[in-house]
Amino acid sequence: MFWKSRAITQRLDLIWTLARTDFKTRYQPTVGGFLWALMKPLAMFMVLMAVFSFIFGSDPAYRLNLIVGLFLWDFFAETTKTGLISLHSKAYLLNKVKFPAWILVLTSASNAFITLLLFSTVFVTFLIVSGRAPGVAASALFALYVVQYSMMAVGLSLATSVLFLRYRDFNQIWDLVTQAGFFVAPIIYPLSIIPERFHYYLYLWPPTPIIQFSRTVLIDGAIPSFKAHLFLAAASLTILVIGALVFRRSAPQVAEFL
Repeated sequence: MFWKSRAITQRLDLIWTLARTDFKTRYQPTVGGFLWALMKPLAMFMVLMAVFSFIFGSDPAYRLNLIVGLFLWDFFAETTKTGLISLHSKAYLLNKVKFPAWILVLTSASNAFITLLLFSTVFVTFLIVSGRAPGVAASALFALYVVQYSMMAVGLSLATSVLFLRYRDFNQIWDLVTQAGFFVAPIIYPLSIIPERFHYYLYLWPPTPIIQFSRTVLIDGAIPSFKAHLFLAAASLTILVIGALVFRRSAPQVAEFL
């Protein structure tokens, strides 16, 4: 029991060290520092707002819906992108130190996760100041969505990180998938403009239910149905489990492809 506790502590320390090092490496040399993590989705928000305000400007909540969608999408795109190349880009660590390879995949999402937490705090604060404070239940549900979103992103990253080592074209394939996925998810348009018979297929794309449910609880002040929450819980758990199984099956051969 003592050795198990010690092993868990060592792994947690390693995760913290790698996440902190990655954060410092990415932002410390720059003048803007961590602000650059926020500038990308904010700049995209300004461009898209300028273009699509002529189409959806009649919707008073469009600006809020757009910025929620962009930040949630940016988290997914950044996490899966860095997760895919995490083992390849840090192969030197696996060759020098013996530790579970999944830790590299997990810590690769740390910067995107910190950015999402900061945005969530700022956005909820803005809603409170503007008199649209979400209730306790809404805030708790949004936190749950962030956890489930992270499970999906990590599950995909686990699977793609080992697939990329064997199939180097997978990086280009995933780039195409995410580019198309930006328009599949209801980020720049309200889902209501799509015929309802197609909604099921859009919800199969992981960012779609997270974006829609987050908007519902934070901006619309409503709560999705219990059936919808069951679907989201099943989807997030399924993606994480499948990703972990793919990673576990391929992990013993990781050293051969590095």
